[in-house]
Amino acid sequence: SSGINAEYGDMQLICEAYSLMKQALGMSCDQMSQVVSEWNKGELDSFLCEISANILAFKDSDGSPLLEKIMDKAGQKGTGKWTGISALDMGVPLTLISEAVFARCLSALKDLRVTASSQLSGPPNTKYTGDKAEFVECIRQALYASKIISYAQGFMLMKQAAKEFGWTLNYGGIALMWRGGCIIRSVFLGNIKEAYDKNHELDNLLLDDFFKNAIQKCQDGWRKVIATAVTLGIPVPAFSSALAFYDGFRSARLPANLIQAQRDYFGAHTYELLDNPSTFVHTDWTGQGGRVSSTTYNA
Repeated sequence: SSGINAEYGDMQLICEAYSLMKQALGMSCDQMSQVVSEWNKGELDSFLCEISANILAFKDSDGSPLLEKIMDKAGQKGTGKWTGISALDMGVPLTLISEAVFARCLSALKDLRVTASSQLSGPPNTKYTGDKAEFVECIRQALYASKIISYAQGFMLMKQAAKEFGWTLNYGGIALMWRGGCIIRSVFLGNIKEAYDKNHELDNLLLDDFFKNAIQKCQDGWRKVIATAVTLGIPVPAFSSALAFYDGFRSARLPANLIQAQRDYFGAHTYELLDNPSTFVHTDWTGQGGRVSSTTYNA
């Protein structure tokens, strides 16, 4: 498997696409199988799309889809968990793969979810009423854009690990190696290799022209899918965390200045000023001469 356990993200993204087609569009397993087979002929050409199309088409001995008889409690060997822990340790926002791990944890709470399903209400309308074919294409775009984000985050984690452990990693070579025979093999990995071949010092995959343009093309559909899912009450944790990361990543300014002010207020943690970076200052926020400090905890 991959060092960053990218398959956790890829699998969850396909599951969210399946969930939207099934719940919001009311599609049958055969219809969904055809769609995923089509996707597998384009940018999303991958082992996981290929097997998902096969799984959707597979019939049990009574002729009905086997998939719909399988208990919706996901297992895990713990490799994704360790990837998430490494990301937290190194301060890398590996949000998508981490959300994918948490989605499995939530799925494992089957009995509690069954109880909650009869007590907690969602929106009254759970079906998409617009153009189905158009929405299916939006789902494909959401899947592709989110996958780009997931791999960008994965390569951020590898870059940080290389920095911390003094490794020299050949990122293009890693992408090529994964493309060979493991479960995340996909055409997409070839695009990653090309990005690093073009620029060995590439700061982030999202800044490569190919991926920049790909996200630009998918962006409207991606946003529409998440907004629709939210309106219909269908959980899309991987799609939505990918978009939240994208919107944060492209923000020159985030509200973390308020976090720094709060930390300085209750714990005198100090902060830097935009026009004077690297100089750490503390303010007496209450204006009464005394320092406000919270000795009980660090946030």
